Amino acid sequence: MAGAQEPLKVALVVHGNLGDKSFFDSAAAGMARATAELGCDVQIIDAGLDRGRWEPALADATDQGFDIVIAGNWEMTGFMAALAPEYPDTKFIVFDDAPDFAATALPNMLAITYRTSTAAYLAGFAAARLSTKGKLGAILGVEGATVVEFAVGFEQGAKAANPTVEVLRAVAGGFGGTAKGKELALAQFAQGVDIVFPIAGGTGIGSLQAARDEGKLAVGVDSDQALIFEPTDPAQAAVIFTSVEKRVGDSLFTAISQTIDGTAPYGTALLLGLADGAVGISKSKFHEQIVPAEVRAEVDAIEAQIIAGEISVDTVMQ
Repeated sequence: MAGAQEPLKVALVVHGNLGDKSFFDSAAAGMARATAELGCDVQIIDAGLDRGRWEPALADATDQGFDIVIAGNWEMTGFMAALAPEYPDTKFIVFDDAPDFAATALPNMLAITYRTSTAAYLAGFAAARLSTKGKLGAILGVEGATVVEFAVGFEQGAKAANPTVEVLRAVAGGFGGTAKGKELALAQFAQGVDIVFPIAGGTGIGSLQAARDEGKLAVGVDSDQALIFEPTDPAQAAVIFTSVEKRVGDSLFTAISQTIDGTAPYGTALLLGLADGAVGISKSKFHEQIVPAEVRAEVDAIEAQIIAGEISVDTVMQ
């Protein structure tokens, strides 16, 4: 580990591409913050969409002597858990998934997972209130637990607002297919859906584009996508009335800070939700412009009830 006078060397291995305006970009924002506020020496390694490159990219990063190696979700967890015992002096952080710490001792690995259903519930409630047709769509990149977690909360919240609402699900089969995302959203719109919620990284950008082009509304994911799109595509921003934020960047910044001060709970998995500030919904000007004041007030009240434990939200996370 870097000494007090040396910057902490941190590698983020992205098994995909930056520019998804959601999951990976949020992680990269956390790295930028760690550089600016903590003085870390950060390198982001873009491993691309070729699955055959992911494990070698992670192994190469680990072998380069970084103090902390970071990667995200279930597609990288096994690779990290295999490397961690071989590099006991390196810290490993996996976000959006966790290894089985009970089965294998991994004292130099920290896992961060998210109860995104608690925030998605709020977006689903608002979407059902806004829908004029009583039909919503969810587009999943894959059917992994961390993706389905969004969908179950969204569906439960929608049903709380309107017990007769219908939520259609579609699965894209990946996170890098913009054309596929657009195709699935258009198919849902043809079935009467008037609000779509893509939970699909780069694939979801295509779904958002379809909503823009067809004059429908959309819920963003991972980051406040309305504000991200606003500078370059204001028409796209204008249809995203909220986003379900998985604040990956903030949680990674906190984990790095705690690693520096020695309080990070390595060897364990953290499950963070609304009460921890690790997830939430965007309440930007687009939210205020599109969502009526009385609905915003309902959502705020429900948010407080979830945090207080007065509303139990469905989950697929352990």
